[in-house]
Amino acid sequence: MSKPILNPNLEGFYENPDYRYYVLHGGRASGKTYHTAGFCVYMAANYTVKFLCVRQFQNRLSDSVMSTIVECIDIAGLQDEFVVLANEIRHKTTGSNFTFLGINRNLNEIKGMTGVEVLWIEEAEGLTEEQWRVIMPTIRAENSKIFIVFNPRLATDFVYKKFVVNPPNDCIVRQVNYPDNPYLSSTMLRVINEAKEYDDDFDHVYLGQPKDDDESAIIKRSHVMAAIDGHLKLGIEPLGTRRIGFDVADSGEDDCAMVEAYGSVNLWSDMWHSKDDQLLKSCTRVWTRARIENSLIIYDAIGVGATSGAKFNELNNGSKLKIEHQKFFAGGKVAKPEHQYNRSGIKNKDYFSNIKAQAWYLIADRFRNTFNAVTNKQEFNNDEMIFIDSKMPNLAILIDELCTPLQDYDNNGRIKVESKKDLAKRGISSPNIADAFVMANLSSDMRKRSFFG
Repeated sequence: MSKPILNPNLEGFYENPDYRYYVLHGGRASGKTYHTAGFCVYMAANYTVKFLCVRQFQNRLSDSVMSTIVECIDIAGLQDEFVVLANEIRHKTTGSNFTFLGINRNLNEIKGMTGVEVLWIEEAEGLTEEQWRVIMPTIRAENSKIFIVFNPRLATDFVYKKFVVNPPNDCIVRQVNYPDNPYLSSTMLRVINEAKEYDDDFDHVYLGQPKDDDESAIIKRSHVMAAIDGHLKLGIEPLGTRRIGFDVADSGEDDCAMVEAYGSVNLWSDMWHSKDDQLLKSCTRVWTRARIENSLIIYDAIGVGATSGAKFNELNNGSKLKIEHQKFFAGGKVAKPEHQYNRSGIKNKDYFSNIKAQAWYLIADRFRNTFNAVTNKQEFNNDEMIFIDSKMPNLAILIDELCTPLQDYDNNGRIKVESKKDLAKRGISSPNIADAFVMANLSSDMRKRSFFG
């Protein structure tokens, strides 16, 4: 039999038996998909293998890799060995078969499949952590393999972090781009060379570099990265009050979180799991830290957190040192409703849906100012910027959570922060530590005075 055309630059990649996960990532025109399809055809013709080929969205078979597999069969001259059906490909002799499904619509069907020996996830950049938790245990046949192929999108995407930044031990990863594709046509090469001259996204599109910034995100990742130790770069000393933002877990899956700030510098954080009936225990944890640092506590006064003030009062009653605590009502009305937002000509009450959106956007403004101060040498007052100490615990989680929520709009066209429900639809957990960060950095007019107890 003829062997399908494979990329010699990827020779031996899929053949290595020591791994469960095989990850190809990179830019357009790199030949990742064709090499994977060719190798799968070769396996199907020589061994009995049950393949499941999935992608995030597949409304019809033409959306799948089915046509690429058929093309590889034709190139190898193996048309007589395979049967191509409406939604399946089978090898007449080995009994190997290919099934094609969309993850978004068929997650439960994928979950119920058995005997899959090779899972091929194409365009895997959109795979969510929640979907992965469902899919991964399904591929449990002896010596089963998972092929993951994608063009990176954002540095914060689950697949990029899981399989490129910090891959499992049983994972082989290879970046492949257009220079690695020996079958690239001269026409496509001209297109790429032209793009190199004028396309600002060239490195992202053709060299597979993930973007730091999601243009729909409220806070840009590049701005947050500039803020890490930005105070040291600018020679700024922390000045002002010490504050702890405390985000209370709303459900059994949520985590509690606190972030400690000193002036415009965020120094420390903590995260822990807590049940609804353990509020006093969580409040004690926060109150104890506040006593050590002589910090003001700002807490989420919605849902489970509504009675946190009473718990802090209990703790204050038994102590000589009284810790002040203040409330933040995320769904409440905006502060300074008649003032214009950021010289936009639009009043705060007409710009923001609630005070949570206002708080997030004001934090985003301070991050942008910090970015411009650090990278463009623009000058701002200390309290117009915001910084993060690089030694802060949970820093990587904080960075991701700050850069995750997208801007949304209410029915009156006012800006709001992407809801936890909508985040869950994207397979993203509640941004607990980011919410604590925002509370730690609220201006005084955005929080309500509580009691010392």
